[in-house]
Amino acid sequence: MKIFVARHGQTFWNAQNKVCGVTDVELTEKGIEQARKLSDIVQDYNIDVVLSSPLKRAVETGKIVANKNNVPLQIEELLIEQDYGIYEGVDRKNDCFLANKRNFAYKYPGGESMLQVAYRIYGLIDKLKEQYGGENILIISHGGVCRIIRTYFQDMTNDEFFNYTLENGKFEEYEL
Repeated sequence: MKIFVARHGQTFWNAQNKVCGVTDVELTEKGIEQARKLSDIVQDYNIDVVLSSPLKRAVETGKIVANKNNVPLQIEELLIEQDYGIYEGVDRKNDCFLANKRNFAYKYPGGESMLQVAYRIYGLIDKLKEQYGGENILIISHGGVCRIIRTYFQDMTNDEFFNYTLENGKFEEYEL
């Protein structure tokens, strides 16, 4: 069983370098083009199902990929991005946001901690192993969730975790 993990295409907030968690922002034209390119690339990987976060940017990316590859698209609520609380919409280089991002067990004020996100994502991956054993799954999600998924399969130092980013419209492959 393989799990492919992709980040949605570029959004308006990504283009403006804003923190975007649970805020439901749509794709830019560039983001739509990234989703189309992703759909072409994954044709070679025999995807059986696409699972998407419920946020518009992921669903839009997922629809493009699923339609092009003639596979079902399913919405998975647990794939929603981390809730960054009071930092939703601030510049990604905001000192307070970055300080909070380095403290994995600390909840963003009004939001979630990275440990809370890891709890739901690790549980989801364990569930997927049982539910989709032998099938290839493409997950369309968000930067923070992709970072957490990576830690399920690969150990990372705190610094590596802090600095890791999966670019918009790109994907990684993991073996279960």
